[in-house]
Amino acid sequence: MKKAAAEASPCEACGLLFGAGPHITAFAHTRNVAATPETRFEIDPAALFAALRAERAGGATLLGYWHSHPSGDPLPSATDAAMAAADGKLWLVLGGDDVTCWRAGTRGRWDRFAAVALILA
Repeated sequence: MKKAAAEASPCEACGLLFGAGPHITAFAHTRNVAATPETRFEIDPAALFAALRAERAGGATLLGYWHSHPSGDPLPSATDAAMAAADGKLWLVLGGDDVTCWRAGTRGRWDRFAAVALILA
């Protein structure tokens, strides 16, 4: 993810998180199709739908999403909160060398995200 974020800069990089239970075991880098990728991200709908179809067919569980903040701020922005569905999915945010993880749909930052402990292995 950090490599994809560095390569995308000054645009935001984004993608999908997969795993089982509370464990993120894999990720995918997807195309950022936002109209202004320097300040926004939008996961390529084709990649998202393909992941959901694969999950329904017994593939990896889609746990959430990741994206980068080229500004270096690893916290969800007000724009992130406005975009987030209250679906309990994880949101991993990369800012500089820092990575934070959040659960959407719970009270907390911007009244939308609760911090989730992230243990990197």
